[in-house]
Amino acid sequence: MCHATQAVSQLPVPTMTTSTLTFSVSLAATAADLRDVCGVRAHAYGHHVPQMQETLAAPDATDGLRGTAILLCRDKATGAATGTTRIQRNVALPLQLEGSVILPRWLADEPRAELTRLAVMPGADPQTRLMLMKAAYLYCLASQVRWMVIGARSNALIRIYQGLGFTDVLGPDDRVPLVHAGNLPHRILAFDVVAAERTWLASGHGLYPFMIETFHPDVHLFPRESMPPLHGEVRQAA
Repeated sequence: MCHATQAVSQLPVPTMTTSTLTFSVSLAATAADLRDVCGVRAHAYGHHVPQMQETLAAPDATDGLRGTAILLCRDKATGAATGTTRIQRNVALPLQLEGSVILPRWLADEPRAELTRLAVMPGADPQTRLMLMKAAYLYCLASQVRWMVIGARSNALIRIYQGLGFTDVLGPDDRVPLVHAGNLPHRILAFDVVAAERTWLASGHGLYPFMIETFHPDVHLFPRESMPPLHGEVRQAA
């Protein structure tokens, strides 16, 4: 046995657990999926920002862009849509928030993705929001995205993102109005996708077992070959 083989054999075996959910997480792939996505958006955001409810009830142009993926949670018992978020990579166009803020070079020069339209229905499984974040992280990692970027408005949501490892892009607590979010002031935060596992492990982060050491078979991040592409349907709807 060569020295390299011996070294590998002496490495600790990772501990992995499998955990099932009360809901599934998959890519929105049909017109019916998209209708349910918009329904969750309108209901969740309309409660806090009533002026956006009508706008969110229909798909927008970003939904149909090449490089955009939409995650959808469905309750396994009823099939009802319970949560969603959108991932827009800078493939076809710059990120939406780049229409409102100039990103620093360390971020603007790297493959990046913006998370928007994160919405969870009242009464949904408490793990829904966190599971959407894990699915978004895994999707970005598989898509070779270096940075996830978000605009957060509420202090509670900002604390959630900071707890995951997001940090300020601008000055501490600096906020900018985002055109695509009703011109409301948002704090811009970024997350290093590539370094996340190492950072979580080094800091003993409480979410490391959930994010890294747990396999969730109810998460499906790539469409089956039989699924039709969503982008044409979204463009027609928009």
